[in-house]
Amino acid sequence: MTAALIQYTLHLADDSLILGHRNSEWTGHGPILEQDIALSNIALDLIGQARNFYQYAATLINASGHTGLIDVSVPASSAPGQVTEDQLAYLRDGWDFRNCLLVEQGNGDWARTILRQFFFSAYQTALYEQLAQGRDKTLAAIAAKSHKEGIYHLRWSSEWVIRLGDGTEESHTRMTNALDELWKFTGELHATAPYEQETAAKGISPDLSTLRPPWEEKVKEVFDEAGISYPPPIWMQTGGKEGRHTEQLGYVLAEMQFLQRAYPGCEW
Repeated sequence: MTAALIQYTLHLADDSLILGHRNSEWTGHGPILEQDIALSNIALDLIGQARNFYQYAATLINASGHTGLIDVSVPASSAPGQVTEDQLAYLRDGWDFRNCLLVEQGNGDWARTILRQFFFSAYQTALYEQLAQGRDKTLAAIAAKSHKEGIYHLRWSSEWVIRLGDGTEESHTRMTNALDELWKFTGELHATAPYEQETAAKGISPDLSTLRPPWEEKVKEVFDEAGISYPPPIWMQTGGKEGRHTEQLGYVLAEMQFLQRAYPGCEW
């Protein structure tokens, strides 16, 4: 059970870290200053969530001795055999990451970034609401705090989906193009990985099947206001939760991990 809990905690951390990094790539490049700052703040929220989950995962790994679950080298400056949050973020390879494929997809234009955030926030707010009631007190506490941030992320991204979808012909086209590119990655949000089955069975995490109805309801509600048609069922891409990723994750990790890998153990 401890192994499943570690994998699940890393999954939560990886989702937030990778999406937070993707959003941070917009800093200084947003369409207007106010929204540039808003998206940068969302990136900071997500990375803060990731830090909390990584810290807990490191605690679980060090207490249980399940270091074989991850392939990281411990710098000489660290306590012998002790894994840290920085190692979990910066010294794992792509196949060790458990994030959903959706969050690693490239930013594209503003519409694509907005829609990616909206899809994930609609899922994450429902997830955190239930996770806050789970049996693992640490995960529950992190989820309760993060849920408050997620409500803002969802409101902000929803308003932008509506603004772009119900705006000009150009903005509507960009939003529908983003939908064509991203929709195939949304199914994995509700696809259950083996470690999620175990944690759900123990009452630690929610049953993902219970999260799909509110997610679909929210997406349909916002799409109706935006004048966007809800897509019909299609085959969905999966695998990220079990370490099978698109090439996009490699680009993220190459940039994000370069400094730590070039100068192991460096600190600000």
